[in-house]
Amino acid sequence: MKLLFDLFPVILFFTAFKLSEKDPSAAADLVAQLLGGAAVPVAQAPILLATIVVILATVAQIGWVWFRHGKVDKMLWVSLVLVVVFGGLTLVFQDENFIKWKPTILYWIFAGSMAFTALVLKKNAIRAMLGEQLELPETVWSKVNLSWIGFFLFMGGLNLVVAFNFPTDTWVNFKLFGGMGLMLVFVLVQGFFLSRHMEDKP
Repeated sequence: MKLLFDLFPVILFFTAFKLSEKDPSAAADLVAQLLGGAAVPVAQAPILLATIVVILATVAQIGWVWFRHGKVDKMLWVSLVLVVVFGGLTLVFQDENFIKWKPTILYWIFAGSMAFTALVLKKNAIRAMLGEQLELPETVWSKVNLSWIGFFLFMGGLNLVVAFNFPTDTWVNFKLFGGMGLMLVFVLVQGFFLSRHMEDKP
């Protein structure tokens, strides 16, 4: 359920885009109304409407988390800022290239924050999250942390390759299914690697 909740804005982004593709003229009219009557190119309508939806969905997601728990994880705030900034630029300039950069920037922020924590603060972000459940040698914790940094760097680069070398429809599919699929595969590989070294704490 948590994974589904985390993917809530992305799923709505995907759904809005796919539905808009079926009737881009109607989507263009709706976007024009939402943007105060500004003319909207029909070809850009699906991605613009999907962008409006993902901004609203992310705001709603954070509002729900705040209501339920009284606090919001820092990375959720970062995601909100990025989607509002890059989504806002997409809407203002009616240019989908801005929203296509958002996943890459988010992935690279993840990688950069983990690298900064490890190199400057001398702390292991993965160990901080899982250290209560798992007992692992220090070298293994370091490898796991480094592998996540590498994965986020890779995903950021891959997003740019797909975003700017394939049709927008392909990028929207990749954003949901490709990103989720690669994350699942990576987590499974990580689990297999950890199973060779871990001992549950009593």
